[in-house]
Amino acid sequence: MTLRQQIAALTPEMTAWRRDFHAHPELGYEEHRTSAIVAGKLREWGIEVHTGLGGTGVVGVLRGRRDAVGGNRAIGLRADMDALPMTEATGLPHASTTPGRMHACGHDGHTAMLLGAAKYLAETRDFSGTVHLIFQPAEESLAGAKAMIDDGLFERFPCDAVYGLHNEPGLPLGQVSVRAGTMLAAIDYFSVKVRGLSTHGARPHLGIDSVVAAAQVVGALQTVVSRNIDPLETAVISVGQIHGGTSDIVIPEVVELRGSVRTLKPEIRDAIEPAFRRVVEGTVAANGATAEISYRRAYPPTINTAAEAGRAARAVATLLGEAAVLPDEPPITAGEDFAFMLEKCPGAYVMFGQRGGTRGGVPVHNTLYDFNDDLLPLGAGYLAQLVEQELG
Repeated sequence: MTLRQQIAALTPEMTAWRRDFHAHPELGYEEHRTSAIVAGKLREWGIEVHTGLGGTGVVGVLRGRRDAVGGNRAIGLRADMDALPMTEATGLPHASTTPGRMHACGHDGHTAMLLGAAKYLAETRDFSGTVHLIFQPAEESLAGAKAMIDDGLFERFPCDAVYGLHNEPGLPLGQVSVRAGTMLAAIDYFSVKVRGLSTHGARPHLGIDSVVAAAQVVGALQTVVSRNIDPLETAVISVGQIHGGTSDIVIPEVVELRGSVRTLKPEIRDAIEPAFRRVVEGTVAANGATAEISYRRAYPPTINTAAEAGRAARAVATLLGEAAVLPDEPPITAGEDFAFMLEKCPGAYVMFGQRGGTRGGVPVHNTLYDFNDDLLPLGAGYLAQLVEQELG
């Protein structure tokens, strides 16, 4: 049988694993059950297992059995395991059994695909060199990739290249976006506490209105991008939370704004922060208020190295045909902590289309989202194909 046929034969098992993970979601750094299942299956297949990296991360080490020139080469394959703090509304038989926890981003599918590739590779070992199977915790805003790196991921498990993937409901099943350069945006978080002087709502002239100042900050922040960044570049500033006040008749002393900033290039990221601070401080000062600004750089942009993006595209084309490769899809302004791995090691991150069937097109981070199980053999096949291609 061909690689694709052998991987397809694993689809029922991968589907069962995926739906079990989906029914038992765990948040970042709490993936104890998921990690234990992953480690147990890897050991069952004769794969060397290391646990505890980045808290709940797992690394499987699989060595090929073929002698070949370059047999000391190693590549990493990464999947994320964590869920989101959301309550599922799909009503599916395998829906989350834990209120307030949901696999709304498809990490259950990513984990199942890497397990499927691992089982196939452990049975065939038709490669030389070493594969590091990286099961990462806490991708969702908690920087689990960085935690694994800080725990010595690439010192203990050196990789010549590292590869990751994500499902994409916006693309049809069987289509894969892979490009050199930026795939996803950097993401930074901010908090602005606008401090005024509290007063009775009937006598605003006796205080400093933090609500009015904060409202003006929301509008002024849009000029950070529109009037400080080249129109041909990409940046997004979004205020996601506004908190302030406890009474309808009292102007509060403090109003807090919280949100995110997304950029595609390091130099644009560097330009945004000082402009952000200048606009906020100037706007609140014009109202007689002050501002306490917290600006936290979270994830860098996810930037594929050119050679590895080409290799990823070749693996997709070998498995699914040249027409499956989409080299010109625009970057996505969502963030992804695989970016930390790409800062340390050459590699590529690809987006696998999953739209098809009844739920494959529902966006991620949506209470009605579910991973499309028809994608399982395609993603697992891609990961296995990469190994045989790169370590062949």
